[in-house]
Amino acid sequence: MRGRQPNPRGETLTSRQKRVFAIVGGLLIVLVAGAGAWAALGPDKYGRSSHGCVNVVEPSSTGGAVLHQCGDAARAMCRSAFAHHSKLDLLTRPQCRLAGLGPVPGSGP
Repeated sequence: MRGRQPNPRGETLTSRQKRVFAIVGGLLIVLVAGAGAWAALGPDKYGRSSHGCVNVVEPSSTGGAVLHQCGDAARAMCRSAFAHHSKLDLLTRPQCRLAGLGPVPGSGP
């Protein structure tokens, strides 16, 4: 029974082939490292609630959804969250406060 030998004829790679493999391998390593750095450090528009934009993660039986609103839509969402008491409203309130869209102190009951 023959052993597992990748090149049964015993041929070796030429120096040019080795150089091509080294260049391609190096480029792949740089590409993967760059993609990893971008994924870890890149800007995320659905990150934290701030500067008038609200991001709420709504859990559901099939996973969840990200609710993202900015500007007038965010203000309307926050007004509704502080006026009602559903589970989603309770999740939305802290994100509205982080975005600076909480209720004005002394304006509620």
